[in-house]
Amino acid sequence: MTQQVLITGASSGIGAATAIAFAKAGFNVVLLGRSPAKLATVHAQVVACGVNASSHTLDFADPLPVRSRLEEILAAVGEVHCLINNAGIAQTVPLIAQPLADWQTMLNVNLTSALLCAQAVLPQMRSRQCGTIVNVVSIAGKQVFPDWGAYCASKFALMGLTKSLACEERSHGIRVTAICLGAVDTPIWEQVEGTFDRSGMLTPDIIADTILTTVLLPQNAFVEELVMMPLGGTL
Repeated sequence: MTQQVLITGASSGIGAATAIAFAKAGFNVVLLGRSPAKLATVHAQVVACGVNASSHTLDFADPLPVRSRLEEILAAVGEVHCLINNAGIAQTVPLIAQPLADWQTMLNVNLTSALLCAQAVLPQMRSRQCGTIVNVVSIAGKQVFPDWGAYCASKFALMGLTKSLACEERSHGIRVTAICLGAVDTPIWEQVEGTFDRSGMLTPDIIADTILTTVLLPQNAFVEELVMMPLGGTL
């Protein structure tokens, strides 16, 4: 039976690269993202790998309609064997000046989206007594950086969510993995202030291959937490 992976934040960066990597490995792919145009591009690349794919526009910034929307998507696509929670946004601002609306949006996208997606797929994973959830955290879920306070808070919370899910779901045969990344050359750097040398960063393809490797481990083994850094350091 062909397995199916659902990927959030799939329209660019790590999400897009992961979708293509899983498609090349024979997975059917469900793409979730905010940009219909970008999703269409990734969708075409996935289908070109010879697997089935579906694309769904979904904005996690407003969590209220997300639960019902996810139910509609799962009813349409069927069984999901692997969930990659990759959706994320960033902002750089000192905490003393942090706008409340931006703080809440950061938590909605970086944290609450992972909870809602996990809640959506866990019942079917439990019924099969197997499944894998990979949460793309960040090194910012383990250490802090000045002016990245809201981002770090969301990622520390995502790490707590990941470990709690892993603890609760392992008895149901479900593996929950945290991938903690140093700097990756993705469009997220265009959302933040500052000058960064992106030439030495990790690439989305490297991350995608790493995520795929962890998912393809035998079902009775899993990577609880993986820290992956550029050789030259965090940034």
